[in-house]
Amino acid sequence: MRRPNILLLYTDQQRWDALSANGNPDILTPNLDRLAAEGVNFDHHFVQNPVCMPSRVSMLTGHYPSALRITHMGVPVPPDTVALPYLLRPYGYRTANIGKLHFLPHANRDHRTPHPAYGFDHLEISDEPGVYEDAYRAWVRRAAPDQLDFLSVGLPPATRVWYDVMGVADSVTHPDLAARADFTGAIPFPGDERFTHSAFVAAQTIEFLTQQRATGQPFLCIASFYSPHAPWVVPQRFLDLYDRETLPVPAYPPDQEAERAALGFTDARLRSARHGYYAMVSEMDHHVGRILGALATHGLAENTIVLFTSDHGEWLGEHLRFGKGYPGDDAISRTPLIVRWLAGITAAGRTVSQIVEAVDIVPTLLDAAGIQLSPDLQGQSLLPTLQHRPFVGKSAALMEFAGWKNLRTADFRYLVHADGSELLWDLRRSGRYSNVSNDPAYALELAEHRRLLLQKLLQLEQPLDRIWPY
Repeated sequence: MRRPNILLLYTDQQRWDALSANGNPDILTPNLDRLAAEGVNFDHHFVQNPVCMPSRVSMLTGHYPSALRITHMGVPVPPDTVALPYLLRPYGYRTANIGKLHFLPHANRDHRTPHPAYGFDHLEISDEPGVYEDAYRAWVRRAAPDQLDFLSVGLPPATRVWYDVMGVADSVTHPDLAARADFTGAIPFPGDERFTHSAFVAAQTIEFLTQQRATGQPFLCIASFYSPHAPWVVPQRFLDLYDRETLPVPAYPPDQEAERAALGFTDARLRSARHGYYAMVSEMDHHVGRILGALATHGLAENTIVLFTSDHGEWLGEHLRFGKGYPGDDAISRTPLIVRWLAGITAAGRTVSQIVEAVDIVPTLLDAAGIQLSPDLQGQSLLPTLQHRPFVGKSAALMEFAGWKNLRTADFRYLVHADGSELLWDLRRSGRYSNVSNDPAYALELAEHRRLLLQKLLQLEQPLDRIWPY
């Protein structure tokens, strides 16, 4: 059997509806829409953590954050963690990560030093655009050194502290801290658009695909974009795709509608933020088109599983918030998941609305490659539904963070804190903004979600294997 290649297109902070194929008429994503038309679109896909690092390692290992003991930011992933590259290596795969990986905290280290391999054969890591002396800067320095001062989106505050303590003097210009935390809207990329971070990820992914065409060796390539993570720095021509004044603003419940202007969430600010965010998605979509074009040019498209997803979403003004985090509502936990495999999918163009999770991705890819699934994997293979065979999905998706867990079912989201306090949202109506856990009318639903969460946690227990009766 000729095992399939795997191309994982991974974005940062892209909500599920920031995609035309998921019913958003205001965003332009023609290449991802075509990918959905040629594959299977899972429109109820949920990640297991609301921030980058735990979500990424959970997805790439097929384990929930609690099993990995990585439930919040700033925890270095142990170098011997068994992630997807380790699982593919015995079967002849060459593996690469290009762009963001974020398995290590990035604010307090020298990015020129060798990075733990985590099973990858090829690493070109750049966790933030232009901020560090990393693979992205090295690529630009070689091709267009005059562009180096245009790359940075601004130093993280912790990096500035680390530089001061360690006496590091960086060689490039950085925007001030206010620009770094700017959620007010679009910032035109000041340099040549051929040298944005998304352009770097696409160019080096295409280079890797070109090398692999010559070898005939199966591959895993993760093309990991920073977009559409804030600040929303994007070339002007992608901003010009949109008329900012016609973009919609979120619909708020009466209490938030009454106070949003006073809190700074004016129509103008909300439209400006959406303008920048949508333009970043469109730039990324453009580069996805380049990558898919190279895949076809090299004759690799037929037997390559192309999987597109994101690590978490973005409030984009909903709940009067920007960014991501607690309580992990749908704006944050629900992200796109599209799988195209021209040689292996039956009845392409379908949308699957069953609940699926990011931990299901590794079992699905291994199953498609004809590799046995280790019993310690905590996800479920989606291969049956890709092949249009009977498939029993999940009743709920689990999100975990230090001190709380939440459960997303078809109609509700339930959250419990370590102190025992609870929240329940009814997603069928405006209750998605209101906690109904104290409403007697929801007593049965509250009890049922306690049961479902307890059942889920019991199913995920992983005691060590016994080797004999005693």
